[in-house]
Amino acid sequence: MAAYPSAFVVFDELVKDLFGSSPTLDLLHEHAEYPFAHEAGVFIQEDNSLFITSNQFTDPKTKNRRIQITRVQLPKNGDDSVQCQEIHPDQVPMANGGVNYKDGILFCAQGNQGGPGGLAFMESKPPYKSHLMLSSFYGRDFNSLNDVVVHSDGSIWFTDPIYGFEQGIRPKPRLPCQVYRFDPDRNAVRAVADGFGRPNGICFSPDEKIVYITDTDWIHGDGTTDEFRASHIYAFDLVNYSGQPFLTNRRLFAMADTGIPDGIKCDVYGNVYSGCGDGVNIWSPGGVLLGKILLEGGAANFCFGRDGEMFILNEHRLWRAQLGSSTKGALLGI
Repeated sequence: MAAYPSAFVVFDELVKDLFGSSPTLDLLHEHAEYPFAHEAGVFIQEDNSLFITSNQFTDPKTKNRRIQITRVQLPKNGDDSVQCQEIHPDQVPMANGGVNYKDGILFCAQGNQGGPGGLAFMESKPPYKSHLMLSSFYGRDFNSLNDVVVHSDGSIWFTDPIYGFEQGIRPKPRLPCQVYRFDPDRNAVRAVADGFGRPNGICFSPDEKIVYITDTDWIHGDGTTDEFRASHIYAFDLVNYSGQPFLTNRRLFAMADTGIPDGIKCDVYGNVYSGCGDGVNIWSPGGVLLGKILLEGGAANFCFGRDGEMFILNEHRLWRAQLGSSTKGALLGI
């Protein structure tokens, strides 16, 4: 096998099965004016498109802080260009993480000083109608939702750190930093995990028996960092008691050696991927660091496309990594 490009780092031979024989990393799009590629990363298989959210930036017209949702039409065969369209839904204030949901996208809306955010649904086709599904824990507004994943039973699991307050876009928190489960059929929301500094990314193992949650307490909303604080991924067993799911057996799964483990996803084999300060890090189901896809400036989030595609969000740049064709994300299984 020929040597891999320098972006693909091997720590364990097992990662070669995931990288394939000739992995590539290509720049799809660059936007110099603002960091358009930060969070979400929701791949729509039907029309080969991608929805992403920007990092916060100051709007040059209003001078206010805002976040931009962008729809990226990915290249077709033989076409090396992408088409980007800015989307302005009415009911998704300060969008962050996102996930495929029914016929659209479920966003974590952080909210702003004028009103709460919550779980916001947006259609994936024009006119991109949107509405807030959930904005409070029985009357107490959420802090600033960060990431979300959907279980096969229809329940919605999400994290709620206090980054919005620290960054000045949200009022003083009224809830601890926690993880929640929302049952839309019953309109019931439960706090299911606490004890985090800043709960951030969340995903399920392929069999949905394990929940992975990242704690990014290493960096606070004012930009300060502390190497003594958590930059960890925790694993929980998902078990049933009295007819309801609970998270048990909390354990340290992994620690990011550079920056924080932000967005997190599993492949169909149970390997765990996370966007970190140096790019996308890959661990085995047993917590062994297998390899990395290095990017200058790191990766806040990413998502799988088809047949080994991975789209990596690198703030001002959107990258496409082509891994082995059998490497597929557990979320869509394609």
